Amino acid sequence: ADRNYGDLLHKDIELRNHLMERLKPAGISRVVIERPAGRARVTIYAGRPGLIIGKKGQDIEKLRADLTKRVGTEVSLNIVEVRKPEIDAKLIGENIAQQLERRVGFRRAMKRAVQSAMRLGAQGVRINCAGRLGGAEIARTEWYREGRVPLHTLRAEVDYGEATAQTTYGAIGIKVWVFKGEVIGHDPMAQDKRLAEQQSGPSMRQNG
Repeated sequence: ADRNYGDLLHKDIELRNHLMERLKPAGISRVVIERPAGRARVTIYAGRPGLIIGKKGQDIEKLRADLTKRVGTEVSLNIVEVRKPEIDAKLIGENIAQQLERRVGFRRAMKRAVQSAMRLGAQGVRINCAGRLGGAEIARTEWYREGRVPLHTLRAEVDYGEATAQTTYGAIGIKVWVFKGEVIGHDPMAQDKRLAEQQSGPSMRQNG
């Protein structure tokens, strides 16, 4: 059973990577693969689900047939729309990566993404970009943050995502943290924290 679990795990990782690459234009946040009783259930969270479904559902039927062939068993396929892609950490990272590949300035790309997320309800956002930023000779890390992003408490709902931009100067790694609020609804300090967040301005740092 353990050996079978290992084989399935490797197959699931390959399948997830295949779907993330194949469906990249649809803005894939995550892919969940479950295997109940000899079948496979694949749930895809996408910012633009229409690109997966296609006209009259033709594309999704092709995808289901392809997955059934790859997995070797019947596949149940679910597409879930990401309602606010602007506050989804993975999709923010992919969006910045696409901008960097189109030679948009990294500071501008980070600032625009952070401000958009804050406008749509995020309580805090931090973005790191690492590599030969702006074509510089020496690789470095720069980050931009607005609001509060607590990483040392279990009560905070923090979404994390990564992406890589393939530029003419090499790969640039992007990491995104989005703070969506406290997990515990009745936090007596929540109101004070919200007021403090609203008063804190944006900040940008550079690490050599």
